[in-house]
Amino acid sequence: METTGTDQPILTPGEAGEYALTLYDAPSATAGHGSLPVLSHAPGAPLRERRESFRRVYEAVVARIGEPTLYGGSAHGPSVRWRDARRIVLLAGDLHRARLSVHDTDALEAAEARTFDWGGAWSADEPHDFDLLPYLWQLDRSGPGERPAERVGGRTASSLEHFASALELMLAAWVEQLPVQAGGDWAGFSLTSAADRGRRLQISYALADGLHVSVDDRDGADTLERAALMRSRGWHSRDRGWWQAEFPDPERPETAEAARLALAELRARGTTGPKELRARDVSCKDRGELLLPGLGIRH
Repeated sequence: METTGTDQPILTPGEAGEYALTLYDAPSATAGHGSLPVLSHAPGAPLRERRESFRRVYEAVVARIGEPTLYGGSAHGPSVRWRDARRIVLLAGDLHRARLSVHDTDALEAAEARTFDWGGAWSADEPHDFDLLPYLWQLDRSGPGERPAERVGGRTASSLEHFASALELMLAAWVEQLPVQAGGDWAGFSLTSAADRGRRLQISYALADGLHVSVDDRDGADTLERAALMRSRGWHSRDRGWWQAEFPDPERPETAEAARLALAELRARGTTGPKELRARDVSCKDRGELLLPGLGIRH
């Protein structure tokens, strides 16, 4: 058993599974079971190392208490929930550590709802707070437990720049968190704009395929001049009228480039603000309900 910088013991994956069972079986969230660290990352640990370290803990917990009610994560790390009406067992992490804790359901969800409802930037001149949201994405696959009767409304971006930041944060979260929680399943959505009706810009990620961005350009001329223009925006190749960019093994620079590319394309086709945008066909391998409250636009 390791310790943190505060001499608090770090549970092994096996111990984490047993502790999760203790929290899961507790009669209430106030039964004296506090938050305990179950993982500690070395300073500057790379994405793959963090992902695989968390995988070992996550799989040990699932082996003891079953699949979660809600998968998900924030800009800083995973946020996985075993939920019923009285308590939530939460396995959450960041760049430094992961912890297991138990919470009163109403109290935790009310606090999180206030964060979504009352935070954020009121104008483009103010800093956004997508990186402070309790979760950017959630996946409900009708697993054990009880899902919330109401969903949070999400945070609306105040500018296209804020939307691009939210998109970058969410894609980075997917790259680190989805392979552990959803295995090899892909996740994706389409972006549409009221300024360019009928056109779709598609974004998807899967561990085996990497990060993929494409835009429907079938109405564009198939000429060298058009190709030069599209490549200048950052697109890699054209296939049957769709321009594509592929990032087979993405990390933070690649998720930033994907978000920049999406923003450049939307602007080039007339989009001026996030209120014109919608996320459609949001899915994780067409199984369950994938929610993106941290994307900054309606879906």
